[in-house]
Amino acid sequence: MHILIADDDINLRRGLADLLELEGFDCSVAGDGAAALAAFRARRPDFCILDIMMPCMDGLELCRVLRREDDRVPILLLTARDQEIDRVIGLEIGADDYVSKPYGIRELVARIRAIQRRCGGSASPGRPVESMGRFRMDDLDVDPKALRAFRGDRRIDLTRRDVAILSVLHARMGEAVSRNDLYDLCWGRDYLPNSHSLDQYVSALRRKIERDAGAPRIIRSVYGVGYRHDPDAD
Repeated sequence: MHILIADDDINLRRGLADLLELEGFDCSVAGDGAAALAAFRARRPDFCILDIMMPCMDGLELCRVLRREDDRVPILLLTARDQEIDRVIGLEIGADDYVSKPYGIRELVARIRAIQRRCGGSASPGRPVESMGRFRMDDLDVDPKALRAFRGDRRIDLTRRDVAILSVLHARMGEAVSRNDLYDLCWGRDYLPNSHSLDQYVSALRRKIERDAGAPRIIRSVYGVGYRHDPDAD
C-alpha cells in the first residue's frame, strides 16, 4: 500500500516515512499542501496522512480538495492536542479519522490498517451505501447512491459514513442505537475510537442536515446510550 505523508516538519515526515516503510508500507512525502496535491495527482496513493498545520494549503483545505477529486481514498489527519475544532471540521469534510500529536507508531499503524480495512464502510456488513434505496427522515430525503440529501430544493452533499449513520438510524427507527453499534456498523469492528470521536462526527453531521442543530429532529441523543431517530418526527 502506498501512503502519501504531508507535513511541513521535515524530521517528522521523514521519520514517519522510515517507520512506516519498516512496517511494509511504500511511502512518499510532501512538505506543504500544494506539493502534496501535486504528488496525489501524479501518483494516486492508497492512503493519505495529512498534518493540519501546513503552508500553501493546510490539511483541512487539502482534505476538501482530495474529497472532491476522490471520495474513496482514506484520509487520516494529524492534529495537535488543542485543535479540537479542527478535528471536528476534518471529520465533517470527509477525513476518516485523526491522531493527536504526539502519537505512538503502534497506534498510528493500527489506525491505518483499521481505516484501510473498513474503507468504504457500509450500514450493514458487505452492503455498500450506493446499493441502498432512497429513504426519508423527517423532512429530509436521503439518496445513498448519489451521496446526497435534499430538503426541498436544497441539496446537501454527504459522505459514505454520513449515509451509513443515517441508514442505520432509519432502519432501527425508534430504537436507541448504542455508540458501539454505530462504531461496528459504520466504522467497522476493528475501529479504534478516539474519545468522543463519534459525538464529534454526529455534531458535524447535524450541522449539515438538521434545520436547527441545537434542537435536532433527525438524530436525537439518548443519554448514556447513543442516538435515535424517532418515527414521530417523520
